[in-house]
Amino acid sequence: MAPRYYWKGYLKLSLVTCPVAMTPATSESEKVRFHTLNRDTGNRVVSQYVDSVTGKPVKDEHEARGYARGENDYVILTDDDLDHVALDTVKTIDIEKFVPADSIDWIYLEKPHYLTPDDAVGNEAFAVIRDAMKADKVVGVSKLVMGRRERAVILEPRDEGIILWSLRFGDEVRPEDNYFENIDDAADPDLIPLVQQLIKSKTAHWSPDMASDPIQASLLKLIAEKKKLLKPKKAAKDKPGSAPPSNVVNIMDVLKKSLASELKGKKAS
Repeated sequence: MAPRYYWKGYLKLSLVTCPVAMTPATSESEKVRFHTLNRDTGNRVVSQYVDSVTGKPVKDEHEARGYARGENDYVILTDDDLDHVALDTVKTIDIEKFVPADSIDWIYLEKPHYLTPDDAVGNEAFAVIRDAMKADKVVGVSKLVMGRRERAVILEPRDEGIILWSLRFGDEVRPEDNYFENIDDAADPDLIPLVQQLIKSKTAHWSPDMASDPIQASLLKLIAEKKKLLKPKKAAKDKPGSAPPSNVVNIMDVLKKSLASELKGKKAS
């Protein structure tokens, strides 16, 4: 099954350009999801936007984005307005600089994406950029518009491809010193070897099973059990005047019995 790409555009380094495609490296499609139902009827509940003053539902074509400039006072922005401020980074990942691969603090890494060449012609340019970063042990720093916001991203060479990490904005990261500075750093040196022995006894190779979701497994088991308890829905009754359903097997049985009866009658005569 061919992958469905989240974004397509160009990877650019100075005069070197190649078409690329990007898809998220993680997925939540396998998670158990629930619908909100009306307990009395069993029907799904539908959500909709309602005018906060009139209380009336708002049609899709009447919805608009607004920026608050005061109480109950908004600047309305249309899709055309937002398209006019679109940046070049909507379609191009232009690598602006490189930094040592181990210099990016983990807390800035937000979400990984797989970046791959989008056609055979661009394979060589893609491979050259990837392998040069590997050789120098650096990652590329660039910007890309994601969800109508320009995000800082880094490009990390990995195997035959490139991992593109979106980065958190600087004002989203809380300094760790605010939380760690009052922790007592004095540890009993005699206890450290004992803890090291404990760590060694519990050390193993990493496995994705270590990141499994026990609640997800329990939910799936519960759902399977409830499915067994549900009574099957009754088949809809035929409407008056409708033709009876055909049944080839029954007709065949009737014909066989008829023939057997005829043969028996002939023998008797």
